[in-house]
Amino acid sequence: MVLLQYPYRRHFRICSRRSACFTPKISRTWAIRLKSSIWVAAYLRRCQTEGIFGAVRRRGAEEAGAVFVKVALLDGNAMLYVPAPQTVYDDSRPIERIFTPTSQQPVPEQSVEERLVKEIRFDPDAWIVETEDRAGRHFLDLARA
Repeated sequence: MVLLQYPYRRHFRICSRRSACFTPKISRTWAIRLKSSIWVAAYLRRCQTEGIFGAVRRRGAEEAGAVFVKVALLDGNAMLYVPAPQTVYDDSRPIERIFTPTSQQPVPEQSVEERLVKEIRFDPDAWIVETEDRAGRHFLDLARA
């Protein structure tokens, strides 16, 4: 016996043979993006395994909030990574989260905080994740320049 759940309906179909069952096909162009809360938890776990302290400073929308990552360098400077524009996403990998740095060099933490305040005012569903690493490691997928 095989128990199948249809993705668009809330009922199940029990089949005695797998080949005899009708299986609805899902379009390959659809991409289900990972929830923001799950992505943030996985990212913090990744940082933790590398010995980097990280914390959620602000929780946003559970399912689809934008994620901003601040990397504090512990010398008064920081880097801010923001979601990349949709134009840089690759069609072959549309579900991955890609980031872009706001500047090429570290900037004073005060300017990063000012930018985050503006982003929260614009998008109240945004997440803010902060990590601390003297080397500036971030483990993010960056957009190609």
